[in-house]
Amino acid sequence: MAAGDFRPVYHPAGHDHALRVALQDLRTGRWLAMRNLLESTPDWTSWTQRTQVLAAVAAGSDTVRAWLTEEPGSVAATVMLARVTVERAVRAHRERRPGAHDAWTEAWERCRSAAHAAPGDPVPWVCLLALSQIDEGQRLEEHRLLPPGPMLFPGPWGLLAEADKRDPFNREAYHRMLQFVYARQASGTLSQAVNFVQWAASSAPEGSALHALPLYVRVERYRREHRYEHALDLHWVTEDGERDARRALENWFAVADPATRSLLDLNHLAHALWGSLRFTEAAPVFRAMGPYFTPLPWAHRTRPPHDPAGAEDVFLRARSRCLAAGSEPGRGPHG
Repeated sequence: MAAGDFRPVYHPAGHDHALRVALQDLRTGRWLAMRNLLESTPDWTSWTQRTQVLAAVAAGSDTVRAWLTEEPGSVAATVMLARVTVERAVRAHRERRPGAHDAWTEAWERCRSAAHAAPGDPVPWVCLLALSQIDEGQRLEEHRLLPPGPMLFPGPWGLLAEADKRDPFNREAYHRMLQFVYARQASGTLSQAVNFVQWAASSAPEGSALHALPLYVRVERYRREHRYEHALDLHWVTEDGERDARRALENWFAVADPATRSLLDLNHLAHALWGSLRFTEAAPVFRAMGPYFTPLPWAHRTRPPHDPAGAEDVFLRARSRCLAAGSEPGRGPHG
């Protein structure tokens, strides 16, 4: 296929073809493929990601409840029902629907049941972290515990510790914690978010997806400051911006198992390298995506913002520029 004919594909399963098959069945109201997929999932990284994607689709139906009714002793079905109820509660809160509090209560109870049924599973604790962002006033004591280090904030640190105990540096757990910070700072400074992601990345081992976490805060700041409206935007070519992109490239992308790399993280890294003019280094990241992409963070670059077609256009321009740089002979590591 010629470069000009390339059209990226967005699919929540990304490179996970087995997950794609399960999602197809799930959309028709069938749960057997989902059950079989989860039974064969080999590690907590894949388990966490697969249950999250499945729940986003299953939240619109009663398929998971039907599964649990058919197999009441299924631990996987119990965890998935917690996932689904949390997804519904978060959506109800975001959309300010009537009954949002009842949805939160049901989700909290399902998470506790799942934690009891699957004591070694990080996902029930990840789900409780997802619910913590709904408690914007931090009314629950478990959402305002003292932090484990200076420059951090009171929050659901006990929940994060429980997830960490079961799956150290679980990617979604730390992203849920970041969303909790955003809920606290909906219209204010992002300094607490910066402190959190730098703390998380500094303690993460090589290959951990947490090294890409600072890139998300940089995108959020770009979005809040409406930088896309500026004719000349130097947001990405700052010393801090280049440092965050370089560390994510060296400490995560270059050493992580390709099978564990999140497509969303790949897009954020490619976006950061492109934005900081490190075109040659971005080329292998774009290649690692294959035919897939995610609308974010590219949609933050469009005018008007969040235009789906515009997001694809920005992605294609960036991809073309970086792949061209990566194929030029004699180019150094910085393009």
